[in-house]
Amino acid sequence: MTPTIPGLRRAVTEPSSADPVVTGPQDRSRRELLLQASAAALALSLPGTASTAWADDAPALPAEGAPFLGHTLPDLARALAKRPYAAPRTDDLPGALTGLNREQYNAIRTVPGSAIWANEAFGFTLEPLHRGSVFTGRVALALVEDGTVRPLAYDRARFEAEGIALPEFKDDPGYSGLRIRARFDGGELTDFATFQGASFFRLVASGQGFGVTARALTLRPADSRGEEFPELRAIWVERPGPGGPLVLHCLVDSPSATAALRMSLRPGGDSLCDVEGTVFARAAIDHLGLGGMTTSYLFGPYDRRGADDARAGAYASTGLQIRTGANEAIWRPARNPETLQVSSFVDENPKGFGLMQRARSYADFEDDVQHWEWRPSLWLEPFGNWGPGAVTLLEIPSDSEFNENILAYWRPKATLAAGTEHAFSYRQHWCWQPPEAPPVALVSGTRSGKAPGSNRRLFLVDFTGDILFADPDLQPTLLTSPGTVAAPTLYRYPDRKTVRVSFELDTGGGKSCELRLVLKRGEAPVTETWLYRWTP
Repeated sequence: MTPTIPGLRRAVTEPSSADPVVTGPQDRSRRELLLQASAAALALSLPGTASTAWADDAPALPAEGAPFLGHTLPDLARALAKRPYAAPRTDDLPGALTGLNREQYNAIRTVPGSAIWANEAFGFTLEPLHRGSVFTGRVALALVEDGTVRPLAYDRARFEAEGIALPEFKDDPGYSGLRIRARFDGGELTDFATFQGASFFRLVASGQGFGVTARALTLRPADSRGEEFPELRAIWVERPGPGGPLVLHCLVDSPSATAALRMSLRPGGDSLCDVEGTVFARAAIDHLGLGGMTTSYLFGPYDRRGADDARAGAYASTGLQIRTGANEAIWRPARNPETLQVSSFVDENPKGFGLMQRARSYADFEDDVQHWEWRPSLWLEPFGNWGPGAVTLLEIPSDSEFNENILAYWRPKATLAAGTEHAFSYRQHWCWQPPEAPPVALVSGTRSGKAPGSNRRLFLVDFTGDILFADPDLQPTLLTSPGTVAAPTLYRYPDRKTVRVSFELDTGGGKSCELRLVLKRGEAPVTETWLYRWTP
């Protein structure tokens, strides 16, 4: 039987034989909690959708042998957006799969050597992922070969699952996503990317382990109306040419919108993902997030709240880096706060932003299992003018290192009316460091603690760069609102190319203080602008 997904139908054809598949381990993290929460929310808000989910007039997925052209996916997403939303179907999975814990789910693997393109010289292999545990939604998968579609059907015989009896299915259950392995610099096949859960995807650069997670589409995060979680509904993968990128076409669906994305992936020391997308508003949208990315921050050198831990730190990203449209370089350290914190950095036509891992030494973490120093930085470079809006940062209280409690995204100022479209494009750098360093000294350290002999807070902020010692005349600009700050003291360490700024903050009993620090020569900044929100 040809697979279908809610709100979509496949043109009826004889199914092709499925290609070999493989699965690998998945981190249990806040992404899984978000999936569970979104499923529950949709179940409450969309009663009676089951009857419309299989309507005969639903837009059809391209059938076996159908042409796949540049307009195929946008046309499909546009047509889908004109129909009422149908929640993804999950009641076709037996409890033997939905009840799996993390370890049991990770035991579902593929027969070795049987991944798609395992015997081809493309430099990539594809491994569809089994449904189960929290990954209950179905993602239709297909290849595009010579411009035509070849759907990938499920075949239970291609999976092995130690200690688990995979059930037989009367109908094709489909897959929950896709894992991609690649050859970095002609080496052995290693993990490169995963697409699984809501609209989440992750890439790594050479030598890295999975860390920060990107989102194809973000809607209403930390909104009083509740966050909406768009979901990947279908992925078409083009057969790559020799030495070429791997091109994916992704269909995203949610109650408020659909989206069509073309994604071009290139592995390397700086892995690239070029995204061209269009959002089709099913309903009015006043809180759209583009380029969304999430990461984990449990504790570090300046924020060890509640951490009784032998390690020096546990975090996948050090903070948020921004390059504004006016070319100001901004650094905001990440925190694990006691209460939800939402920060908006208003801008117009930003040059880039990203969640960065600047801690690259084993000594920064002393963690022999997680190796946080190997996690990717994710830098996003917009293509074209994005207009007015704000880079938005959410910091969510967390008690687990696996919770992705930090979210950053671009929120356009303009709203989308129902029935309208919004096109966008950007490049993601999954990297060790951004491709172009700002022409100023970078923030290399932030520390905070109780000031000796007083109720004030002591801050130590380190800036590192050759530019700091080209001329000794450095003038700090330090502001807080509310509260007061004592005059800062500068400590110079030429051997480390570092200048430390020490100052004390009197909060005045306030519940939060917004701090801003930059070093200048005359009117010209010679460092990033350090921004920090203090909360008790």
